[in-house]
Amino acid sequence: MNWARVSAKVHKWLALLMAVQIIFWFVSGLFFAVFPIERVRSEHRIAELPVEPVSLGAAAAGLERVAASGAGAADRIELRSLMGEPVALVGSGEARSRLYDLGSGRQISPIPAAMAVAIAERDHDGEEKAARVSQITENSPEYRGPLPAWRIDFDDGANRALYVAADTGTVAARRSTLWRTFDFLWSLHIMDFKNHEDFNTPLLIIATALSLIVIVTGIIMFPSRLGYHGWRRRRKARREARGAEAKTAEAGA
Repeated sequence: MNWARVSAKVHKWLALLMAVQIIFWFVSGLFFAVFPIERVRSEHRIAELPVEPVSLGAAAAGLERVAASGAGAADRIELRSLMGEPVALVGSGEARSRLYDLGSGRQISPIPAAMAVAIAERDHDGEEKAARVSQITENSPEYRGPLPAWRIDFDDGANRALYVAADTGTVAARRSTLWRTFDFLWSLHIMDFKNHEDFNTPLLIIATALSLIVIVTGIIMFPSRLGYHGWRRRRKARREARGAEAKTAEAGA
């Protein structure tokens, strides 16, 4: 069997079949290499805010107020500052976390839209104010964080949107045109066109295996494309010709 000829046929048709996906892999890979992930995630637009520690005395008094307000038992408590005020994030099992104002002891979650806008504007580095706000109740390829959440859009030239979790008051995600381009190319790269996150899809495994065959058959074809096999045939022919001439000379002698 002429492996070079078989490899040439397999290589040609598989390369034609996989050409578009291979181009997607190279284009997306180049994009990922050019743009730092910190910029894709808009981390360069996070405002530098001073650390506002919560004193243990204020925390103890605040937790007493929270208990007095009728808050149930908890297996985890996180103390932090929200919009300059001390708060406690209380959680129990798989139930939704509850956010309490330590100053008054009252529950403030789920936070209203106005507070979410204030949190997003404080987090966003720039003079732009929120242009639109909408409530998010279902996950999507763009946002797969805690629900419910508030989406706050900014007209900053990058179509940036900040997602604020309603139960915790934290900025759960930052999205922009650059991130959306990255996510689209990522879906092409891993061949998960629905959720853009599963890189173990059968389609990707099959495409990768076929591309590997393209590479292997190309390697098998490489010597013949360089003329190595033709050079060997010519060398063998010359050797046989010299041998025949030598035998003829011996016979004549």
